[in-house]
Amino acid sequence: MSNEKLSAEDLRNPDSKPPMSQAVPLALQHVLAMFVSNFTPAIIVGLAAGYAFGSPDLVFMIQMAMLFSGVATLFQTVGFGPVGARLPIMQGTSFAFIPVMIPVVKTAGMGALFGGIVIGGLFHALLGTVVGKIRHWLPPLVTGLVVTAIGLALIPVGIQYAAGGVPLMGKPEFGAFNYWFTALVVIVVSLGFKFFCKGMMSTAGILIGLLAGYLVAIPMGMVNFGGIERAAWFALPNPLAYGFEINAAAIIGMCLMAVVSAIETVGDVSGITKGGAGREATDKELSGATFADGLGTAVAGLFGALPNTSFSQNVGLIALTGVMSRWVVTLGGIILIICGLVPKVGALISSMPISVLGGGVIVMFGMVVSAGLNMLGEVVWTRRNMVIVAVSLSVGLGLQQVPGALQHLPATMKILLSSGLLPVAFLAIILNLVLPERDDSSAV
Repeated sequence: MSNEKLSAEDLRNPDSKPPMSQAVPLALQHVLAMFVSNFTPAIIVGLAAGYAFGSPDLVFMIQMAMLFSGVATLFQTVGFGPVGARLPIMQGTSFAFIPVMIPVVKTAGMGALFGGIVIGGLFHALLGTVVGKIRHWLPPLVTGLVVTAIGLALIPVGIQYAAGGVPLMGKPEFGAFNYWFTALVVIVVSLGFKFFCKGMMSTAGILIGLLAGYLVAIPMGMVNFGGIERAAWFALPNPLAYGFEINAAAIIGMCLMAVVSAIETVGDVSGITKGGAGREATDKELSGATFADGLGTAVAGLFGALPNTSFSQNVGLIALTGVMSRWVVTLGGIILIICGLVPKVGALISSMPISVLGGGVIVMFGMVVSAGLNMLGEVVWTRRNMVIVAVSLSVGLGLQQVPGALQHLPATMKILLSSGLLPVAFLAIILNLVLPERDDSSAV
């Protein structure tokens, strides 16, 4: 895309307004970059809750994911009062909360989950007043470890979906050729567009891969269009659709993950200002972004949407396009809101065979692991740091794989510790704060 109508100063100015001929394609590029990642957590949590593919409940969750990621984006880009960084920050449904949400849904139900999301979101917003003071809690060692643990904890979900889904596990049809074939189509096409194309085609690689898998699945008889026909063309959100329950495990889990999400947003804001404007983020921008993160999550939870956070892949687009305008991303948020008000869009997504989604999820969660390893690449591997990684991952992921080891603990502790991610994050933060720094790199 040509930027010839904008001066260099305009490109670096968040308040600049590119002509619509440039703004619309740029906004679409931002939406395409995050579209699949945005609705995938809603599908994963909905399936964990027992909702079938194509069911009205799953369609509703997908619809709310699009609608309230758009609303949260406007909180960031337009802002009001202390809320919002007034920067081109695209908000979307967070992967980080999934390892915590799944055990909550399976043991306490959807009402408890959304009660935890609302309260956790309000706590997240309050972190805006202190976020600058807790940044040292999460250096690259801890953030990289947490992000790696998120991906590792979720990769089995992708394999289960690609093989036909959790309901088929243990049955002869689980892992059948048709499931793996459609999943592999998604993986191959996604990688092909990601690495052999440029611009929008590369940015939307996973989305194109899902479309290819979907089209291949149709003649194989794996797609049911009934839900699309039944879905309405327009529908307003339904507040408290899943109820609101106070559950200690859900609230504690959401609040603890809010700390990690807040620091992630601080990193994204810093990346945007450095990559797009060549400067450090101001305290006001960091605080406003965190307020918007938390408030967007709390509002989303009231309407059946999952926690929101800033999307890192869109940070890279700012540096790639060189356009810092927050109004471009505002337009992207409006596009998401429009999609969220049209249930047929959610029904179309929900009609996708689970194995097709599995192919996309394998790529996405693998990329999460890679992002975490990239962060860990900045770490000096002293014996101290190796011990922190070893203990945190071993305990956290070990408890997730063997939840029966926690059977004698209270229910709340069992839910939190079996998430895998929370023990990893907690141990990494505590060990990093407690263990003394020593120059022992030569002992590695």
